[in-house]
Amino acid sequence: MQPSPVSMDYDHPACRAIGRKIRAQAPFVYGLTNYVAATLSANVLLAVGAAPAIGAAPGWASGFGARAGAVWINAAGLINGSMAAMQAAVAAANASQVPWVLDPVAMGAGVAEYDALVRQLAGSGPAVIRGNASEIMALAGGASTARGVETTVTIAQAVPLGRVLARERNAIVAISGEEDHILAPDGQMVVVPGGHRLLTAVTGAGCALGGLIAAALAVTQAGPERPVAVVAVHALYARAAEMAARNAQGTASFAMGFVDALSRLQQTAG
Repeated sequence: MQPSPVSMDYDHPACRAIGRKIRAQAPFVYGLTNYVAATLSANVLLAVGAAPAIGAAPGWASGFGARAGAVWINAAGLINGSMAAMQAAVAAANASQVPWVLDPVAMGAGVAEYDALVRQLAGSGPAVIRGNASEIMALAGGASTARGVETTVTIAQAVPLGRVLARERNAIVAISGEEDHILAPDGQMVVVPGGHRLLTAVTGAGCALGGLIAAALAVTQAGPERPVAVVAVHALYARAAEMAARNAQGTASFAMGFVDALSRLQQTAG
């Protein structure tokens, strides 16, 4: 029997505590992501007080992969990078016990060659796998239904296979949607309410969340605190989206206001 799900939002003390740790420790976070999302990802990390480096200049993948507080691998980074660089970053992180995040962007969209590479990454020991419902379902062995990078299924449909994925990979699985669902390997599920639909209209918003998760991993130890840290940054993201939407005139002003809101929340986290 699975544990009963619980709900946590940004007002939970544990959520704010993770934000304070990120601000105080300013962790170095290294990412390999796609060029579409790189700028927003860097700005999100800077807004919360982290220190990002993105890209695969010569030696960076192995060097930064070993030295960062955490790493995030966005599979869509293959559009401007290489599988060899991702494998080098993952190998270096694993050898140095640096936790890393996998974002299986567009997994299950019907491109078998790409999906095979994502599965290879998923089998290399990520601490967290973060994606939308279609991506998580496909990675867990379910139907491949994604429409490009967009989901075509509900979180409720994805959760059962997400639980299997978390258990089999011994990883935290985060499913993004109207309410984010964080699934721990032990079966515990936390639901994060809130957020705003405008997040789905900003290019790279989901990808940037992968970088923020990495920042949370960098300031926590493996064990019970890790799932709470993943929940915390989802809650921070959701609250920032709500704040930005109040004064947004459209998607562009929302995107700018969202980064500002992250910064303000971190400044007032206590």
